Amino acid sequence: MNYHFEKTDACTIAAQLEAVRKNSPLIHNITNYVVMSLTADALLAIGASPIMTDASEEVEEVTAASSALVLNMGTISGRWAEAIMASARTASRTGIPTVLDPVGAGFTSFRDEFIARLLAEQAPTLIKGNASEIQAVASTAAGETGTVKSRGVDTATEGEAAVSSAVSLAEARGSVVVITGPTDYITDGVRIARIRNGAEIMTRTAGMGCTAAALSGAFLAVADDPFIGALSAMAVMGIAGENAARHSSGNGSFRVNFLDELYRMDRIEITEYFIWED
Repeated sequence: MNYHFEKTDACTIAAQLEAVRKNSPLIHNITNYVVMSLTADALLAIGASPIMTDASEEVEEVTAASSALVLNMGTISGRWAEAIMASARTASRTGIPTVLDPVGAGFTSFRDEFIARLLAEQAPTLIKGNASEIQAVASTAAGETGTVKSRGVDTATEGEAAVSSAVSLAEARGSVVVITGPTDYITDGVRIARIRNGAEIMTRTAGMGCTAAALSGAFLAVADDPFIGALSAMAVMGIAGENAARHSSGNGSFRVNFLDELYRMDRIEITEYFIWED
């Protein structure tokens, strides 16, 4: 594999956040019932505009009117799968970026078979998951469905062990791939970035990974380079989580504080707290 570690600066990330706030992109989320409220609030907090629908009667029309599409498999069903496929085709036809959050990839054959079907038709702009999910998706994309098992929404794999899978997946699909964890890895198959922002309490708060996918949709909607868009989304997500954890007594107060941190995020906050790992 021929890749190199890429470094960016806080000013680039801040400029991406400012572009989101200036343009207020409409983000169509087909996401799970557990996280809809949190992801909608998070998008509003950074200045984007969320819309959530999975009705087959309107998903294509909504996607066509949106700036980005976020597909989340958290509570997937047969009906939901068809809505995802219809929206993904529309996004591909209209040229808007698509984020795939393959929640639970590697956990059930239904999820893996659906991922295989989706990847056979579409190449998402961004695929974001924990280490186990990314390894499972990479195996599925290589025609090895079911060879990697996860623990549902939790990861059973360390991030660094999944990096080679992420690079291979990015190369094969032409997508940016993000592995979330104590260190977030972002790769387009050639470049790799590593970000260390975040807090342990994020792993104990439902919907954090799904929120990262939603925020990624907003940043991809305004970014000229999907790699920089994904990197910026993960940096903003991590900084907000890290700062919120400092004055939270548990995951209930953390959720509120996290949204407040997203709302107040600015160039000064990013410059002060962004942690880049060489």
